[in-house]
Amino acid sequence: MLNITPQVNEALLTSGIQEGLCLVNAMHITASVFINDDESGLHADFEKWLEHLAPEKPHSQYRHNGAEDNADAHLKRSIMGREVVVAVTKGQLDFGPWEQIFYGEFDGQRSKRVLIKILGE
Repeated sequence: MLNITPQVNEALLTSGIQEGLCLVNAMHITASVFINDDESGLHADFEKWLEHLAPEKPHSQYRHNGAEDNADAHLKRSIMGREVVVAVTKGQLDFGPWEQIFYGEFDGQRSKRVLIKILGE
């Protein structure tokens, strides 16, 4: 789980938008973008919880697995979400206390990308 808030802030600064919305989207079906606290214990809890809900092995437990053994990654992405939308106020991401944007990778077999789209004035 990577904190991508600095990269999103840089994109917002470059955009010049002062009031609007910022969409951050994971562009792959086995990755997630979500908002939470940047605390290592919490990240370990997420990993443990997700592995409990959708264990990677045995691969044979999933009907999706065949050419690829990544059904668990698809399920984990469904739980953690595809994207976030954050309000932009006075040129800043309008977060609550402790909120940060994270990219979660649950498979790692391919190169991935994140889409950042900022709308406003």
